Amino acid sequence: MEDACKPILNTGLRGVTVASTKISDVIGDKGKLIYRGYLAPDLAAKASYEEIIHLLLFEKLPNKEELAALKQQLTAERQIPEALIEALKTQPKMALPMDILQGAVALLANHDPEIGDASQASCVRKAIRLVAKLPTIVAAWERVRNGQNPVAPDPKLDHAANFLYMLFGKKPEAELVHFFDVGLVLHAEHSFNASTFAAREVASTRAHIYAAVSAAIGSLSGELHGGANVRVMQMLLEIGSPDRVEAYVKHVLEAGKLIMGLGHAVYKTDDPRAHILAPMSKRAGEMAGDTRWYEISKILEEKGKKAFKERKGTDIYVNVDFYSASLYYSMGIPVDLYTPLFAISRVAGWTAHVLEEQFAGAAPKPMLYRPESKYIGEYCGPDECSFVPIEKR
Repeated sequence: MEDACKPILNTGLRGVTVASTKISDVIGDKGKLIYRGYLAPDLAAKASYEEIIHLLLFEKLPNKEELAALKQQLTAERQIPEALIEALKTQPKMALPMDILQGAVALLANHDPEIGDASQASCVRKAIRLVAKLPTIVAAWERVRNGQNPVAPDPKLDHAANFLYMLFGKKPEAELVHFFDVGLVLHAEHSFNASTFAAREVASTRAHIYAAVSAAIGSLSGELHGGANVRVMQMLLEIGSPDRVEAYVKHVLEAGKLIMGLGHAVYKTDDPRAHILAPMSKRAGEMAGDTRWYEISKILEEKGKKAFKERKGTDIYVNVDFYSASLYYSMGIPVDLYTPLFAISRVAGWTAHVLEEQFAGAAPKPMLYRPESKYIGEYCGPDECSFVPIEKR
């Protein structure tokens, strides 16, 4: 007889189609990631993050005039309210950056003059505000928690360069700006992942876009989702040097544990984003004068795949977190900011999904998400429980 206290359904919605989307597709068995018809690797090689924002929010790559207009909008919306900066200064310095970001996004809603306007045009403007302001929040928190004043956005710099400037307080090297911009492009969208589903579910209640993005940030903060790149870097730091990789792999697999950055819920081949970031990780290490984190990653990928195949009889594949971790570390970005970096990229995808959830398709929109569950709490056998007064319990 099946244990009534043991859940019999724990699907994680794997294989369940919950909605249609025009935004992106992940074809796991072929290792393909598509943004509105374009292969993500092609976009990473040829387009800027600002172009991807336009593609996701407006369903087309921009021409020169449209791109210039979007950049102007983003630049105009980068500043965050002084009241928010003062609020950041009241927070414990050891607060988790993702908690800070989630709370800050919720507070931003109080300062949006259009918060009561639920029209599509207004929501598009809110989406652009969120894309523009999230990098400023993350950079401001890094400065504030270290006892420094936030660096004001530079209107002369593009999106990626401006974030690095606000974070470090100096103009970044052009090559590192390019690497970071490519990272933003590759993390901008990934279909119905956990955080995107969270955003769409909240949007389905007709909550405003700040609530939806705040929920998405909360979902992304988990170590099984956006926190995975942090765990990859912690693993690399634990290994410490290339000559310790083989012993580490043996120890981890014998203990029945996972090698962070290997394996993915969807891809049945290498994540196409990983091998775009790998040479950038190597080059960033060369620029920093220390390539060991790339070297450890490369050897770990080879040894980990081989050992997994020998022990399990199946292949395992590298995912995007595997090389983004060492890339960001070589750029000097604090490890606990890796997940917020994910958020400042993915906000373009989240907001596109909120817009699609609330405005695309046949009216009325949205369709409130309300999944079913299977109740297994047979506490009183097949009958309903009879209430017993507290004096007789």
